Amino acid sequence: MHTHTHQDTQADAHTTDTESATLTLGQLLARRNALDKQIQDLQSSAKAEAIAKVRDIMAEAGLTAADLGLAAPAATAIQHKSTPAKERPSKVPAKYRNPATGETWSGRGLKPKWLAQALAEGKSLEEFLIADAA
Repeated sequence: MHTHTHQDTQADAHTTDTESATLTLGQLLARRNALDKQIQDLQSSAKAEAIAKVRDIMAEAGLTAADLGLAAPAATAIQHKSTPAKERPSKVPAKYRNPATGETWSGRGLKPKWLAQALAEGKSLEEFLIADAA
């Protein structure tokens, strides 16, 4: 049996370097893609094994994801959708009103066109202030 020495490793590296120098870019990219797929497959396999081990341990101990402080992302999203409207934050109340049309603006975000036009015509923001919102 032949033991692998430092000199063998250097010889192997030299052979690989020489071989790589004769390969085309396309061939090198194909090798890299093959290696990337191999790496991905090994990582997926290792992950699946780890999940199986964790599930076995959890089953033996009678643990759930909730016991570990873990929540499924899908459950969180579903829970948010089912939150009653009264528990969700309400809209920001209107602070400005267009007396001609009744359109309103909270004062947040971009100014609506009707207000920008009125201000351009020389009117003041205070003219549109809703008394209750002040």
